[in-house]
Amino acid sequence: MTLRTKLPAEQVLMVLLSIALCLALGAAAWAAPAAAPSDETMRFGEQMYRKGLLPSGAPIKAYVSGDVPVDGTSFTCVSCHLRSGLGSIEGEVITLPTNGRILYQPRRPFIPGSEFVPSYSNYAKYLPERPAYTDDSLAALILTGIDPTGRSVLKVMPRYDLGDKDMAIMISYLKSLSDQPPPGVTKEEIRFATVIVEGTDPVAVQSMLAPLQFSIDRKNSLATAAVKNHRVARMGYNMLGDLSALKFSLSRWTLKGAPATWLSQLEEYYRKEPVFALLGGISEGEWEPVHRFCEEKKIPNLFPVVDYPVLSDTDWYTLYFSRGVRQEGEAAARYLHGMAELFKGRPVLQLYRAGRKGQALAAGFRESWKTAGGGAITEVRLPANEKLTAKKVRQLVNRKNPAALVLWDDAASLPALSGLAAQKKRPGLVLASGTYLGKALWTIPEELRALLYLTYPYRLPQEDSRFDVNVKRVLQGRPLELYEQRIVRQSYLTGEVLGKALMMMRGEYYRDYLYDVIGMMSDMHYPLYERVSFGPGQRYASKGSYIVQLGSGRNPVLERRSEWVIP
Repeated sequence: MTLRTKLPAEQVLMVLLSIALCLALGAAAWAAPAAAPSDETMRFGEQMYRKGLLPSGAPIKAYVSGDVPVDGTSFTCVSCHLRSGLGSIEGEVITLPTNGRILYQPRRPFIPGSEFVPSYSNYAKYLPERPAYTDDSLAALILTGIDPTGRSVLKVMPRYDLGDKDMAIMISYLKSLSDQPPPGVTKEEIRFATVIVEGTDPVAVQSMLAPLQFSIDRKNSLATAAVKNHRVARMGYNMLGDLSALKFSLSRWTLKGAPATWLSQLEEYYRKEPVFALLGGISEGEWEPVHRFCEEKKIPNLFPVVDYPVLSDTDWYTLYFSRGVRQEGEAAARYLHGMAELFKGRPVLQLYRAGRKGQALAAGFRESWKTAGGGAITEVRLPANEKLTAKKVRQLVNRKNPAALVLWDDAASLPALSGLAAQKKRPGLVLASGTYLGKALWTIPEELRALLYLTYPYRLPQEDSRFDVNVKRVLQGRPLELYEQRIVRQSYLTGEVLGKALMMMRGEYYRDYLYDVIGMMSDMHYPLYERVSFGPGQRYASKGSYIVQLGSGRNPVLERRSEWVIP
């Protein structure tokens, strides 16, 4: 691995030279097993590479600056070389591939495979030649920091104290990284699929499918043109690698019946037609079985359209738009916590409707409020079929005297807030979910608008309209009004991120590398979301919400009452 740091421009070239030697080059004295590595070897190798832990569970001993001891868990291989082993770029520091397929080729004068590292090819001509790695030379580099040509890389790479057996495991694992094409990828085709839960609103399904299919068709058009036109072929190679015989396809996997049966359905689809990745996907309720299937099969699932993503700090293979409706509750807690002067010893009253959406919002608020060190919070759960009345709201407010009322319910609750603004004893503000209210948020009574604040996890509609030209393009002339505009925008984002990722991959179509290159993308401006940001291991692209109010007048707009609140 390398130490990634910002350096002055005049030092960049030397850093690049050292980093190249650090990862893509070799050193002296150990041999990995000749036979195919066992599952246990791969499991231990993965543990060493990703966590910095020996097979025994003890931290690997590492040294920086030559002889300064450090814990290997703080300087893991994966932090620079990433899961795929195909390297990374951060600022002006580039880490070259460390997988066996590239390491075990000579660099004369251009490292085979180095063109697949984003932005690396601009510097490759400055790097010195090196021989192909051997097991011995690679082990010597890891142990001593000296490459086969005698150069030291200790300024940019730790050296690791590994015994014979552990070194053999590590080298075997490096050889396995990004070595064989994954299922769904051949020289002729890359297959994708999208998952549709039966019973989902047909308009929502078409809103998800149309932009995805446009993205696939556009890539196939480029491939077809590349066969006929040398100039287009060169452009296509610069974008996606060798396109001369490459076809992209998108299958539709429909899940029927109870979620408990979905796993077997997914396995059958996958058995008949292995795919490289799942694109999008849509469900109005459950998604956990699909998420779990992707973890088990190591299949990327890029941006499913779901309100209830699986929240995990360790799972890797599903990348979500956000943390779902729960994220609004988290942002609301963060916003209120910054208004300490409002409380003066008074509690927060949280009313939430029984059911998945209300409970998810309430849980997000509750846990974020607690984490932030918030004060007293009183909660009332509203039964699913019980109407919330103005009388009940008034009684609760009089009894609890809350500084703020947080209400997680749908538009049917709005009449219950009538008259609240005129009460002498009332909360300083009422917070509700803009997405839970849905289109009814545009009908909030005028007298309530000054009191009612809303979570809104998207760019404001009046500011998002500038993207309409691009969004309409993927519908190929069909009116945007015929679709669910939020979902069209989400699916448009999926196609754009996929396209950029494929360009960065430049023919290295490995599943972990797909997410590695997405993790290296800079923040981007897309429709719908105010900020889409990525980073190594990040599984939620949009991480915040606005707090807004509905403006006055007959044609009101949403007005920001906060900056982008990140829980």
